[in-house]
Amino acid sequence: MRAFVITGPGRCEVQDVEEPVAGPGEAVVDVDRVGVCGTDIEFYTGEMSYLRDGHATYPIRIGHEWCGTVSAVGEGVEPGWLGRRTTGDTMLGCGRCRRCVGGLHHVCEDRYELGIRHGRAGALAERVAVPVSSLHALPDSVDATAGALVEPGGNALRAVEAAQLAPGDRLLVLGPGTIGLLAARFALARGVEVHVQGLDEASLEFARSVGAHGAWTADGLPPLPFDAVIDASNAAHLPARALELVEPGKRVVYIGLASVPSRIDTRALALKDVTAVGVLSASPALARTIGHYASGAVDPRPLVASTVALESLAGVLAGVRPEGAGPGPKIQVDPRL
Repeated sequence: MRAFVITGPGRCEVQDVEEPVAGPGEAVVDVDRVGVCGTDIEFYTGEMSYLRDGHATYPIRIGHEWCGTVSAVGEGVEPGWLGRRTTGDTMLGCGRCRRCVGGLHHVCEDRYELGIRHGRAGALAERVAVPVSSLHALPDSVDATAGALVEPGGNALRAVEAAQLAPGDRLLVLGPGTIGLLAARFALARGVEVHVQGLDEASLEFARSVGAHGAWTADGLPPLPFDAVIDASNAAHLPARALELVEPGKRVVYIGLASVPSRIDTRALALKDVTAVGVLSASPALARTIGHYASGAVDPRPLVASTVALESLAGVLAGVRPEGAGPGPKIQVDPRL
């Protein structure tokens, strides 16, 4: 079986590896599509914090935004899963601790993260083995492109839900990447006025093309009152800026992660009576995300710029834009190509 493996900073290759086997409670999924995200790039560059704190080591098989079809099941798994199209949760908790029992498996101290944490092989391969408890069935109305966008969509949906916006409210999204633009589309579906701040005109023009009411550079941002600010960037200075921009008594949501520590002034947080919310993981919102996609309320597919083969992924991680790619921020991989 072919799988994509990062062997060290700036080093990666497609390798022949052993076929996965479905253990008790597991399923093997034939992978149809996988999204490439910033976490994958950080593993390629060596900047990923898990490499420093011991939660991950090289070599690593990445891939956590995925969908496919169940081809084998292990002991104790309902045979009805065979042949079902599915996506799955990245966060695999121990199932026993206080957090897991309380429904917070995505912050379990001993969790595995598919393709990210504690060596659980990811989905950038022809097949992947996963716990069946992590699977979410996909309806026919959610195709492979959208199916591999459920995981980032769940993160974005949680960010919008945390912002507690009502129709007619005004949202500012910092960062027109995949999470930021998906957050914009979920907010638009709720009747929210959405503005996006980014760095270059090309990304801002794309944000306008997918529905943003306004798209601005930092210098051009108009002095509007924002009922919520979602920081979906990787810039260390923007968490503090989000707090400056939000209206008193409203909400800031932090879902972007910088590679170095960022700071906010808690005096401003208190004196403005602002609620700040951090979001980690799509886990609690995966089913709701699938529902939004299936109903057509949110279509994530315009964000995908190109779909490439496993052999082309090294160039993508190194920053090479695939030939003929569209303007969207997301690159996907089809391991069958």
